Amino acid sequence: MSYEIRKFRSHGDGCLEPDKIKKLGKGVIFEKGVWIFHPENIEIGDNVYVGHNTFLKGYYKNTLVIGNNTWIGQNCFLHGGGGLKIGNNVGMGPCVKILTHVHREPKDLSIPVLFCEQEYKQVIIEDDCDIGIGTVVLPGVIIGRGSLVGAGAVVTRNIPPYSVIAGVPAKVIRKRK
Repeated sequence: MSYEIRKFRSHGDGCLEPDKIKKLGKGVIFEKGVWIFHPENIEIGDNVYVGHNTFLKGYYKNTLVIGNNTWIGQNCFLHGGGGLKIGNNVGMGPCVKILTHVHREPKDLSIPVLFCEQEYKQVIIEDDCDIGIGTVVLPGVIIGRGSLVGAGAVVTRNIPPYSVIAGVPAKVIRKRK
């Protein structure tokens, strides 16, 4: 076995401290139980709602940006390690997970995946999208403007603007007219 065991470290207690957020717009509502990590790398626009028990996981690098007039349901997990940009007028149902990093698969099978290099990729959700309950968005994905994502979808690749998508993995069902 020849690999380095990474030492784990805490990212802090994640408590809600709005005064430490890099940019905080007007009229933002944080419901009870919202957890914020690395607030110095989080930017939130005006008139944003963040539901109960949601995690805004800023990271020591890159930025997590939430645009104006955006609604984020309860129990969401938004990871900003690779960079995350959520546009204006976005609706996000409860229990949505947006991931911006993965562990690379080792070439040497004796190395546990947990100790492999991490790969970070930005996720972008463009303006006017609606993300259904329980959706999972994987690293590197762009969801085009005005798209609708069905409940429980797993989004693994870029989605063209004004698409309706659903499934595992998510596929375009039709274009919006």
